[in-house]
Amino acid sequence: MSKSDNFCKRYAVLKPSLLFSALLSLLLTTESLLAQTAKKPEANRFTKVVLAQRLEEPMQFQILKDGRVLYAERKGKLKVYDPKSQAMETVAEFAVSTKYVNKAGEVTEGEDGMQGVILDPDYEKNHWIYIYYSLAGDEAKNVLVRYEWHGKELLESSRKVVLEVPVQREECCHVGGGMLFDKDKNLYLTTGDNTFSRASDGFAPLDERPGESPRDSQKSSPNTNDLRGKILRIHPEPNGSYTIPKGNLFPQGTPQTKPEIYTMGNRNPWRPTIDSKTGWLYWGEVGPDGSRDDLEKRGPQSYDEFNRAKGPGFYGWPYFVANNKAYVKYDFATKVSGAPFDPAHPVNNSPNSTGLKELPAAQPAFIWYSKAQSQEFPLMESGGNSAVGGPVFRKDDFKNASRLFPAYYEGKWFITDWVRGWINVVEMDENGEYQSMERFLPDLKLKGPIDMKFGPDGDLYVLEYGNGYFKDNPEAELIRIEYNSGNRKPLVEASASKTAGALPMQVTLSSEGTKDFDEDDALQYEWVVSKNKAVFKTLKEANPSITFTTPGTYQATLTVTDKAGEKNTKSVEIKAGNEPPVVEFKITKGNSTFYFPGKSIDYEVRVSDKEDGSLANKKIAPSQVSVSTNYLSEGFNLTRIAQKQMSVDASAQYATAISLINNGDCKACHAIKEKVLGPSFTAISAKYKGDPAAVAGLSKKILNGGSGVWGDAFMPAHPTMAESDVKGIVRYIMSLSDAPKPAKTLPVKGTYTTVVPKGDMEGSFIFRAAYADRGTKTASSQSSEATLVLRNPVVPVTLADQVKDISFNNDSTMAFVRNSGASFRFKGTDLTGIKHIEIVRASGRNAPTTPSGTIEAHSGSADGVLLGKFSGEYSDKMILDIAAGAASGVKDVYFVFTGAPIRIKAVRFGAGD
Repeated sequence: MSKSDNFCKRYAVLKPSLLFSALLSLLLTTESLLAQTAKKPEANRFTKVVLAQRLEEPMQFQILKDGRVLYAERKGKLKVYDPKSQAMETVAEFAVSTKYVNKAGEVTEGEDGMQGVILDPDYEKNHWIYIYYSLAGDEAKNVLVRYEWHGKELLESSRKVVLEVPVQREECCHVGGGMLFDKDKNLYLTTGDNTFSRASDGFAPLDERPGESPRDSQKSSPNTNDLRGKILRIHPEPNGSYTIPKGNLFPQGTPQTKPEIYTMGNRNPWRPTIDSKTGWLYWGEVGPDGSRDDLEKRGPQSYDEFNRAKGPGFYGWPYFVANNKAYVKYDFATKVSGAPFDPAHPVNNSPNSTGLKELPAAQPAFIWYSKAQSQEFPLMESGGNSAVGGPVFRKDDFKNASRLFPAYYEGKWFITDWVRGWINVVEMDENGEYQSMERFLPDLKLKGPIDMKFGPDGDLYVLEYGNGYFKDNPEAELIRIEYNSGNRKPLVEASASKTAGALPMQVTLSSEGTKDFDEDDALQYEWVVSKNKAVFKTLKEANPSITFTTPGTYQATLTVTDKAGEKNTKSVEIKAGNEPPVVEFKITKGNSTFYFPGKSIDYEVRVSDKEDGSLANKKIAPSQVSVSTNYLSEGFNLTRIAQKQMSVDASAQYATAISLINNGDCKACHAIKEKVLGPSFTAISAKYKGDPAAVAGLSKKILNGGSGVWGDAFMPAHPTMAESDVKGIVRYIMSLSDAPKPAKTLPVKGTYTTVVPKGDMEGSFIFRAAYADRGTKTASSQSSEATLVLRNPVVPVTLADQVKDISFNNDSTMAFVRNSGASFRFKGTDLTGIKHIEIVRASGRNAPTTPSGTIEAHSGSADGVLLGKFSGEYSDKMILDIAAGAASGVKDVYFVFTGAPIRIKAVRFGAGD
């Protein structure tokens, strides 16, 4: 009897549902074995191809069958990239909400805006697309809308509002916005918990005090009667409505529940994917920001997660994180801690919840990792983290694909992290349980990967947001990763010695880093430099030089061709005609590496610009320079820093606009609140509020002149004004419809006292100065910034950048100094004002009964100038007094050990306290 006969005989008596499960299990087991036995492909068989560069806050994308890529930008533009023409076109621009206004009237930038776009499963027939965005206006809600799109502009008359998610816009953050369809054409939509976490010190935001619901995630994620902090599953209908598919978490009609909920207890779920073989749902889950445990009073440190759902369920937030590590019931009014929450019986008693109190048992995370090195999942690395997600590879998803990933990756999950920039591949067993993880293309470092999926051609596409928050990052790009079992495309790198400057501007173009894994020597190089899509110059050298004498924005595109005719390209943008400003932030009195709580520093910001002048000669006003400081504590979201900095930047930029208005002819026809010959600025702002095209349209009108909108009065043209100046004026006018004003900039010169929040001794002060110049009539504005970070004077020894004969424990909390002569180094340390250095010993047994030894601190090298010395029996804290005159300026500091082994936790730099 054959094996197939044996199988049929064995399972003939099973029920149909059990038979299907058995067949699925056998199929997955077989495919898993095939993937395990398949040979791992060489990393150099994969080639990164850059499709589009300098994108503007890209969020999510979809790939059409013809290779075009449709993607959403956070500030409201929907764009499409055509790989054939290499052209980028704007499909539509939406008025989106991106601001929050708190009780004090402070305006901050939020994560809101346009979050995502997805094609209908039957797009080729019905041409429907779905867009999820934060609706502009007074009504706080995020909406899922459907449009008909035939490849050009959206058909406005086809607009259907499918779903609305009410939100609060008092405090940021967490929007979600990931979307996908399953095989039954059900639409999944991820939503964030819409909760401010900063006041929670990196732990769960459970603030139940009256009026503090924006700081209480219990209003949303574990609220069975709220759509936030969830993954929703609906079935869109042809008329623009939707029905509820069977199998969601709560049956339709259940009191105090939303039938749309598939999973709940989500904080900020990102890019979901479905394994087409199993139907199981996978996604990334962004966690809070704390990096320390306080298990008795608050709970565990922060963990990001990668999750899997075989069915509907409750995934724990804000009561649990990681593998159901429990937070503690904490009273924000009394600061009293209660008992840890119970994952088997979670209860939501918050007054801000409108749902059921008794919740389903919490599901543990599939993969979890903190900011420290993970023992369970070491390939996740350490540092800042922001889980994104990614696709599960199944070869049967691709029909007639031109390039298909090897069978080695069958059934494996590709995941990425927005901060860490790697791609890891996760292997599961036949039951979907975690088996192993490996790095995909170890040399590939992505810059803010924010969405990732396989295209119909079999390539892996990645959308990169870039490294900064809330701004158009020059490194933001759309790439695809191709697999080639034969001749490989060249790997291309392109850069320029200078990307902006005054005329004449001499630039050396570089192809350094370009290589071909088949034969480097046969490569042909061609640089095409264009302006407004017209070719300016063609250069057939690897590293040519070029001089720009005409202002404008140029695109220098390098095409590299191998001997088989395979080509790859990359571009670099060059702006000629305006020199970027030079910004410096200087500590004039105090230490430039460390802060000392309660102590003051003196600082001075210096700004010079070739065209605008400088602060020194008073041609640049202090109010036009953005100066800010923020304290980065445990649990402080870096997004919040970017929000505050943007507000201060706006204040400085508005100062420039106000100066232009006061010194120009604007006030002859306009006033802030009163009508003169023309309308008031306030009336203009109110009329065009929420119009995404207002800045461009009004700027054009100021430059070219016009009339008819506000009566017969004619606005004269202003052809001599720089476009950047005009746009700055319009942005200021548009800001007047928002009652709250942006934060004021700090003085460009002054004294600052480093006051640390009570009980917090592990943070950093971030000082930043920025200036955006005015540009010229023919060249756009350029901006520059300088950042200085003053860190805590207690430095973990694990931050040493060079070690000799020293090892670290698994969780990177201490160093083992085993041998006499061992050393470690802290690079670039300011020794100004340092009077002593304290070595903080870690707990643990040492070999000798009374261990002793010598610890020396040297500057410059391990045998350089002796700063201080400790000699004797080891204690918990060992002091090295700094010799008078030995410490000054910024130096590399080496610590050298002789004597018995010792465990070191940290080094504390003291300023005589």
